[in-house]
Amino acid sequence: MNHIQTLLRKTGYISIVESMVFALIGIVLIWNPTTTLTIISYVLGGSFCVIGIAKIIDYLQARGKQDLYNYHFVYGMMAIIIGIVTIAYSGTILGIFRIIVGIWIIYSALVRGTTALKLRSLESKLWLYTLIISLAMLICGIYVIVNSGAIIVTIGIAILIYAIMDFVENILFLKNTKNMF
Repeated sequence: MNHIQTLLRKTGYISIVESMVFALIGIVLIWNPTTTLTIISYVLGGSFCVIGIAKIIDYLQARGKQDLYNYHFVYGMMAIIIGIVTIAYSGTILGIFRIIVGIWIIYSALVRGTTALKLRSLESKLWLYTLIISLAMLICGIYVIVNSGAIIVTIGIAILIYAIMDFVENILFLKNTKNMF
């Protein structure tokens, strides 16, 4: 196996793990959507607050020694404010989460589409399957972004469908890496 095949296989395995993480997110959103988003908001907000407190402590410890470039106090205060806002407006997190996930799915679809075109130029039979999966992923990503009224469960289903398609595409890709070169 040459260096390129090894790199492609490694990338394929990483993508499979990525697909499994998205599948898990989709399943959790389907299973218990409201609690999941509340927990995500609180964990995110709490993390920002902890980071902010740590930065303020760093500032207090370094005060007088390296004041010229020490912005830890301002950084810490901003992180705490972001954390509090994240916790207080956890309902808004759904909209942001939906857009981020939709953008990621569209990005993945575009990467798959580019891969399909490259596979076509290599005269691989896999290119058409990759293109079809890419188009389906693109539709899922656009749906998640455009449909602002989409309930959380629908988003979970779209994420799960994306993850399954991505997983299948990566398995097919890994099976055919030997035939590419």
